[in-house]
Amino acid sequence: MNILEASQSQRDAIIMLLQSQNLPAEDLPHVLQDFYVAEEDEKVIGLIGMERYGAFGLLRSMVVHPLYRNRQIAERLVQLLEEKAAASGIQDMYLLTETAEKYFDRKGYTTISRGEVPAEVQVSSEFSHVCPVSATVMKKNLMNNAVPANSY
Repeated sequence: MNILEASQSQRDAIIMLLQSQNLPAEDLPHVLQDFYVAEEDEKVIGLIGMERYGAFGLLRSMVVHPLYRNRQIAERLVQLLEEKAAASGIQDMYLLTETAEKYFDRKGYTTISRGEVPAEVQVSSEFSHVCPVSATVMKKNLMNNAVPANSY
């Protein structure tokens, strides 16, 4: 299993994986900058991405195909994204979730109110219309949690 930067040639496979797990795909950025895939035998089995808003990141599209879960793929994806984000100057990472609050709580994210999210992030499609108002909002400060980069 390898984790790589997402490429345009993987776009259809990425959309299929997101849709298969009932995650939004319609607002996937045209350019997949700051998106990473987990691959096995050239098949996309996991994904994570980030949208940039100044010094803030919006973690999105974190998914692992059900057949490949419980192999620490999600953990590796989250760790890589956080390391890359922190190294590039992202101070705080935000996310919206309807199903993974406990998972991200274990990863150091704290639940916050929508009003605590910077205006730059609130204008994202995830906040403005893709994720329902009932979704849990979470935040993690990456500067206080910086860890040495590992090789993937």
